[in-house]
Amino acid sequence: MYYVYILKLSNDDYYVGRTDDLKRRIHEHLSGTERTTKRYLPCKLITYISFESRDKSFKFEKYLKTGSGLAFRKRHFV
Repeated sequence: MYYVYILKLSNDDYYVGRTDDLKRRIHEHLSGTERTTKRYLPCKLITYISFESRDKSFKFEKYLKTGSGLAFRKRHFV
């Protein structure tokens, strides 16, 4: 399985990521070992979506980072 996830950061911004090992990846973010989010601790997992296809997870992550994807995130997840 492949996962796309959204974290809420301490600065009230959001981080969108993708992984094939959700538990490991979230632990990296929450423990401060992930350089992209360690300055914004504490952070909180808002949601995650699972995909059977790596390609579909990549496309959905990319979409969530676009303008219309931002609107979609705000409407459905945050």
